[in-house]
Amino acid sequence: MNRILIIDDDKELCTLIKQSVLQENIDADFCCSGKSGLLQLKEKEYQLVILDVMMPGFDGFETLERIRMENNLPVLMFTSKNDSASKVRGLRAGADDYLTKPFHMDELIARIVSLIRRYTRFNCKDGQPQTFDFDGLTIDFNSRSIVTVNGEFELPPKEFDLLLFLAGNQGKILTKQQIYEAVWKEEYVYDDSNIMAIISRLRKKMEKNSGSPKYIQTVKGIGYRFNKEV
Repeated sequence: MNRILIIDDDKELCTLIKQSVLQENIDADFCCSGKSGLLQLKEKEYQLVILDVMMPGFDGFETLERIRMENNLPVLMFTSKNDSASKVRGLRAGADDYLTKPFHMDELIARIVSLIRRYTRFNCKDGQPQTFDFDGLTIDFNSRSIVTVNGEFELPPKEFDLLLFLAGNQGKILTKQQIYEAVWKEEYVYDDSNIMAIISRLRKKMEKNSGSPKYIQTVKGIGYRFNKEV
């Protein structure tokens, strides 16, 4: 059974989430402070952390930074309504997704299931996969090529590296800075033209209709996400 950790000082909400995820065969523990949550992470193995931004003591951002020092498991952050600054700050600090309070429980459950599926898919214990297989798209690591509805393409280095980075973080919203620094291995200088040009070329090769992309989705004002539904 998968297990998640909820770090939120709203005990009523934590109890409700725990009851809801049990219906998906997911167990849950919860802590009411960042400090106790960090201690809990050392004691048990989890597949996901839900983390509230506003907490006494360590806030969500400080807790996230400490989690990322030792752990790469997915983190979903709760933010306040219309708080876009917290969303971007959380994503840049290493959060995998965010959800704005108040939210529908069905949406939270869907995101939890998707993040756990991605985490277990790309962290298999039998070694790294040789291909990523999605709906209508295969990414081959060895030949650095893709097979799509439009045919087979051997990709230039930056195209392949960018696609692999996005696909390897399926469902995670990635800022342009995160993408640039991961693919180009140098400091981001707020020039998006390289990223945009490569994504445009990838979409032409991958998509049946590049004007309505199925795989690489644009997240307005933040960056891009590889579709979690494929």
